[in-house]
Amino acid sequence: MNSFEDNLLELIRSHPTLYRNKDKKHKSLILKENCWKEIAKSLNKKRQNVEITPIKAVRRIGDELIVLCKVPYQIDSCRMIVGTTSYRLIPGNQEGDVVYSGQGLTTGECGAHIKNIREDWNGNVTCVLPPQSSNIEVTGTMRLLVARAPGDPHLISPPQPQFKDEDIFSAQCVVPNGRPAAKILWFLDDEQLLEGVHQPVVTDEPGSDLQTVSQNITRTIRADDNNRMLACRAEHEALDQPREAKRQLIVHYPPKRLESGPITVFGLKLGAEGKLNVTVRSNPPPTAVWMVGDIRITAPHSTDNGAITALEPLHLGNGHYNVSLHLARITKEDVERTYYLQVFNDLGREEFTLRMSTMDEPAGVELDTGAIVGIVVAVLVLLIAVFLGVFAFATDRWCFAGRGRELAKNSGESTPAGDVLIESGLPLSSPTSDTESAAGAGRSRLAALGARVRAVIPRAKDRVQATDAHDAESQSEEKKGVIYAELALGDQTSADKPPPPSTEYAEIVYTDQPGQKEVKE
Repeated sequence: MNSFEDNLLELIRSHPTLYRNKDKKHKSLILKENCWKEIAKSLNKKRQNVEITPIKAVRRIGDELIVLCKVPYQIDSCRMIVGTTSYRLIPGNQEGDVVYSGQGLTTGECGAHIKNIREDWNGNVTCVLPPQSSNIEVTGTMRLLVARAPGDPHLISPPQPQFKDEDIFSAQCVVPNGRPAAKILWFLDDEQLLEGVHQPVVTDEPGSDLQTVSQNITRTIRADDNNRMLACRAEHEALDQPREAKRQLIVHYPPKRLESGPITVFGLKLGAEGKLNVTVRSNPPPTAVWMVGDIRITAPHSTDNGAITALEPLHLGNGHYNVSLHLARITKEDVERTYYLQVFNDLGREEFTLRMSTMDEPAGVELDTGAIVGIVVAVLVLLIAVFLGVFAFATDRWCFAGRGRELAKNSGESTPAGDVLIESGLPLSSPTSDTESAAGAGRSRLAALGARVRAVIPRAKDRVQATDAHDAESQSEEKKGVIYAELALGDQTSADKPPPPSTEYAEIVYTDQPGQKEVKE
């Protein structure tokens, strides 16, 4: 057994994942699928230490390619085998179709600049370098694919001339004899199809290195696919432009309405001619029947007196049809009447209800029922929130709790000895009361207190201003100001004791001379 076989068996035994021992009697080694690639790669590393880039390249005839082999030591020669020819490459010599490329032999680089690639160079490109310590040359190999354009794509699809809405459609695209295999893309008009595209299948042509690729597609036919072009597109490195195979899809479907609900035609005028228009989609073309009162009119026909005419459906393109009813003169009865339209073909029918209006079409955004209900609910929620906020503010509840007590403290009506009431002989209830009745009475009295404070302060200010004006006119006459206050003294230590019935009054008399003050009790 030669050294190559020894190395191969040693490598296989050292990689138990590469084989399965199925036949224990003969102890044969059965290699797994694709394990030869791992064996060749590992064996190449064992026999040599050559780094080569690229490992694989695809080029067209006439293109260029640079292949670089490198070892971690100095070399004194560089040889490259391209096709069946061996080239000895010398740095500085740039003549010929294959010349040296790299940083020099002293850096361990053996590179080849391959110019003007030819068809017969398709295959392996091998670099041959001297060894570091033995007399066996080391090599590195890469794969060069000289691109060859494939044949024209073939689109294989069902033979039926048309399809129905919701039919399942399957097709296959085959692109033969390419090197390498071509790439297949599917398009519906200009829209690339990604959904329903199967994995491509590549097969080798017997006796050659050419490859054929095929790919299937499955799609649910829709009404929108009618008259659209299905294309199988082949792209390849050797092609200047992609090649395509096409088929037009013809889809039949029943009439379909474009708007829901009853239709109102605005802007009509009494005494003038008018027209009711409805746009539908249909393939094949639809038949239209109008019901005007008890009269049935099939397009294209008119009433006996010619006042009403049902027009032939007008094809607008892409399966859209305009169905019209013409009235020679619009009367009040015509405006008050409801019109019914039936549009049908062999696959189904659609019915419409129409009304006339002499008013102009309302401007703005049309809202459906759901949007209107949402707006009403939002307005109600906002109104409830505002009402609750006002209620809480007025009754000192929730987030406004304690607002009245804080207002009283800031206004100076509360003192440690008791509550001071301006122009009132009623004392406040004790703040420490824990009964519900006492709390309610306290809030009502506090509200009365605020009203009295706001009422008293302006009068006091006006009184002071009037006094100042009077003092300016009569400097010689002495004037005195008098301020009255009622002190409601209550027992602050107990909330259960009623306040004393007596009220103390004080009169403060002051004059214009500073330092002179008279107090009477």
